[in-house]
Amino acid sequence: MKADTHPEYHMINVKMTDGTILEMKSTWGKEGDQLSLDIDPSVHPAWTGGTSRLMDTGGRVSKFKNKYAGLGF
Repeated sequence: MKADTHPEYHMINVKMTDGTILEMKSTWGKEGDQLSLDIDPSVHPAWTGGTSRLMDTGGRVSKFKNKYAGLGF
């Protein structure tokens, strides 16, 4: 295998939308950096089968609902 072809794999902190912080391995950033999520996969309907409510800190869901309110979404 060639040397120096893989990125560095290290521990980072991931801040969920509810404020909880998880420590996981990633190639993103540097050791100890914090990644803040706009949409939390633990409550997103795509990963929960549509049973949980979507938490959105960026306001994208609110903007969508306001824009298409009369169309029945």
